[in-house]
Amino acid sequence: MEKQGLNPFLPSWEYIPDAEPYVFNGRVYIYGSHDRFNGHVFCLNDYVCWSAPVDNLADWRYEGVIYRKTDDPLNHAGNMCLYAPDITVGPDGRYYLYYVLDKVSVVSVAVCDTPAGKFEFYGYVHYSDGTRLGERDGDQPQFDPGLLTEGDRTYLYTGFCAAGDKSRKGAMATVLGPDMLTILEEPVFIAPSEPYSAGSGFEGHEFFEAPSMRKVGDTYYLIYSSIVMHELCYASSKHPTQGFEYKGVIVSNNDLHIDSYKPADKPMFYGGNNHGSIIEINGKWYIFYHRHTNGSSFSRQGCIERIEILEDGTIPQVEMTSCGPNGGPLVGRGEYPAYLACNLFCKDEAVYTGELWMDSQFPKITQDGKDGDEETGYISNMKDSATAGFKYFDCQGIKKVKIKVRGYCSGAFEVKTSWNGEALAKIPVDFTNVWTEYASDIVIPDGVQALYFTYTGNGTASLASFSLE
Repeated sequence: MEKQGLNPFLPSWEYIPDAEPYVFNGRVYIYGSHDRFNGHVFCLNDYVCWSAPVDNLADWRYEGVIYRKTDDPLNHAGNMCLYAPDITVGPDGRYYLYYVLDKVSVVSVAVCDTPAGKFEFYGYVHYSDGTRLGERDGDQPQFDPGLLTEGDRTYLYTGFCAAGDKSRKGAMATVLGPDMLTILEEPVFIAPSEPYSAGSGFEGHEFFEAPSMRKVGDTYYLIYSSIVMHELCYASSKHPTQGFEYKGVIVSNNDLHIDSYKPADKPMFYGGNNHGSIIEINGKWYIFYHRHTNGSSFSRQGCIERIEILEDGTIPQVEMTSCGPNGGPLVGRGEYPAYLACNLFCKDEAVYTGELWMDSQFPKITQDGKDGDEETGYISNMKDSATAGFKYFDCQGIKKVKIKVRGYCSGAFEVKTSWNGEALAKIPVDFTNVWTEYASDIVIPDGVQALYFTYTGNGTASLASFSLE
């Protein structure tokens, strides 16, 4: 079977959230923070980069470590983490990487001659008198830099604004000069925080974090994470530093608001913070975002969905899928790993707390081994009612379904084509401490289908993969 684009789009053992995608020289490059499998906080690892040819989003190449946390002069001891970065090409043609360390409120910059080489520390964003942005009296704390360069001016977007925090007023835009460090125009607010949103049109979806700017035609699109956290929203304007109007949600990492296949208020995955952006690749538009795995907020994986920018400039919200970058349904035959589940839930609904709370009572995508081990992910902790959903497959003449399961379980997996549909097959499973294959005859209607696997019974099962024949 020809290799297909999948979600998550990187190997299941790689944890890169907060992705900013860019096309340079015919390749798509991904810049994000770097979580650790089983990490106890966000962003514990050094920055790495992956890239793929623009005509094959299934063919990702590891470019290696591009910047270490100890490369910043403020962090030679390595006791701070590299939070979400962004990159831009300066007027000199070099690549500038902007980031904030987790315990200081200044914007650091590194530079490289190539998109994925070894970045070298370059300096800190500062006012003309040398004072670093974030350290002058009255400055708002700096967080989550996003960049857009036009000519010799670079627009820097920053901010972090928790609901109820009156000390933070919203997303900021700061204009930098051609040296990529010196401020030409001081910060202005372009999207409000929750306490300052009355009458703005942003109510209910106020700015929280993760500002990212893209220009489409003559329109600037601000993509950001709202106070709802699991959603990436957008606002648009004809000017890069003013006039932004709230437009809607592009993607939610638990599919809230979507009512095409389930009730709008039913979460279909375990939502948490979200961060990403949009990009045009080979004439088609995509949104990059992340999902939460391993029963925590600290092992996040990047996903992609195709989006549409309509004639009026709006972007309808898209579903989470397993086939996101593929541009259409996956081939409805052969074996697929269970970590591709785009829906994962049980009868106890879950939205977000931010801690390791999911670990014991809910199904979770995880892996054996430790961080960096190239272990294929699987779903563990599937108790009675736990459901894994996969979308979408072009099924033709399917007569048999197989699953690989292990665990102290005694029950069956029901196979359905909708999250609450009738079982097309029931596959009995039993106690086993090694991966064991079970099979059942099935007739899946021909055409594009979703597939849902629901465990019913006693104990706890793990699901490694399923096969269609």
